[in-house]
Amino acid sequence: MMKANSDLANKGIEQILELSVDAHVLRRGTFQGSPEFHKLTREIATCGKALALFRGLQQQEKFYAGIGRCEGPPALHLVR
Repeated sequence: MMKANSDLANKGIEQILELSVDAHVLRRGTFQGSPEFHKLTREIATCGKALALFRGLQQQEKFYAGIGRCEGPPALHLVR
């Protein structure tokens, strides 16, 4: 059960990183201060927040696995 949640979190992290990289590349090709530049900056910031969320879920899973609870908290079972 824990492995399935970890795999899902890892896949989510990979996809978010790909989106972030794409946004960084596009932003480098735009004029600083343009509306597109600011849009991409917000997208990059959103990716960072999503990464922090997934990283927190991973740490929570490790914590519960470390204390011997294989199932983890109920909130982790919502992400399937």
